[in-house]
Amino acid sequence: MTARYGIGVIGGGLVGVCCALALRRDGHEVTLIEPKGVGSGASFGNAGLMSSGGCVPIGMPGMIWKVPAMLRKADGPLVIRWRYAPRIAPWLLRLLAASRPARVEQISIALASLLEAAQAAYRRLLSDEDYDALIARRGLLFPYRSEASFERAAPSRALRARRGVEFQVLGRSELQRMQPALGGKQAMGVYFPEARHTVDPQGLARHLATSFTREKGETLTAAVDAIEIERNGRPCVSMGETRRRFDKIVVAAGAWSRRLAGMCGTRVPLDTERGYHAMLPDPEVEVRVPMISGDHSVAVTPMSGGLRISGTVEFAGLSAPPDYRCAERLVGIAERLLPGLNAKGAQYWMGFRPSLPDSMPVIGPAPRNHNVLYAFGHGHLGVTYAAITGQLIADCAAERRTAVDLGPFSAARF
Repeated sequence: MTARYGIGVIGGGLVGVCCALALRRDGHEVTLIEPKGVGSGASFGNAGLMSSGGCVPIGMPGMIWKVPAMLRKADGPLVIRWRYAPRIAPWLLRLLAASRPARVEQISIALASLLEAAQAAYRRLLSDEDYDALIARRGLLFPYRSEASFERAAPSRALRARRGVEFQVLGRSELQRMQPALGGKQAMGVYFPEARHTVDPQGLARHLATSFTREKGETLTAAVDAIEIERNGRPCVSMGETRRRFDKIVVAAGAWSRRLAGMCGTRVPLDTERGYHAMLPDPEVEVRVPMISGDHSVAVTPMSGGLRISGTVEFAGLSAPPDYRCAERLVGIAERLLPGLNAKGAQYWMGFRPSLPDSMPVIGPAPRNHNVLYAFGHGHLGVTYAAITGQLIADCAAERRTAVDLGPFSAARF
């Protein structure tokens, strides 16, 4: 018989909510702790994509030599605020180390193991009706402006092919038939038919949170000030004047997890890739298939509230104010990509992707205390991996054998 515990889950983003619901369905007494409301951070503003090819790390061989050109481009995908450069330098050095060919292959294999079970995990958390209402299966398209830019992406395609990811290469006419809104200006495309997207990222998180509450889970609106590991190994969480002792806790606080993990005795090189989006309420073009520009790394996702244009990696930390010129540049790229796009009424947003330099999340017990479980650092793939992360955390709490080898995702790797 599986033991039942009192478990606190710190973080009410999609990953934290999936963890809380999976744990509650395992019979534990679960408290979800979130200071700003469920799904109010990155889970509100992400691109909503559930990639079927998310086994390619950010750091690929030779990528470091492309960074100067990215930084020089006014509409490039990478921005570093120079005051933050000394802080992010060690992270970038770790990224460089993770970009070695042999290491890239290892990372890709590990990420692919999560992908295999990702959608089945969502199916377990959602009813068929809710799944169909919140998650669309239209695939994912990467259009390329020229054959040259298409060829520059060949290493990523080869890596996905080695992992068994299904995709189709499209010529100009096939691409135009699939996505007429492109206006025939793109030369090549790659289509991933098994990819999905949520039509409402925050709605997905809130729906799962509602299920958690309905199934007698507890939610606290509070900020965690401190975590203390008591002599018996049990964690005690301080929230203002409130202190709560738990049998176990899950740290799933996204970009804020580094500080919390440190309180639990674990140092991790977690930083934030700040991302931006523009939400266009009346785009006046039909985007049949979600897509990511192969030339600009800008995602275009049809959602229930309009068309979301998202992208940019900005290194500036957690406290610097947003620079919404980044979002405006995304709209400019989208207007060139989609002739006739109406950007009137655009609403801009900035959020924090919790990212580790090897592109892999931390999932599983803390190295020094198995009463502390980690579920953070999902980078660009939080929506893709949220549900399977919740299942794996539930398995860890119950000390069951996990469906995925968690060795590569352990915080001990740092």
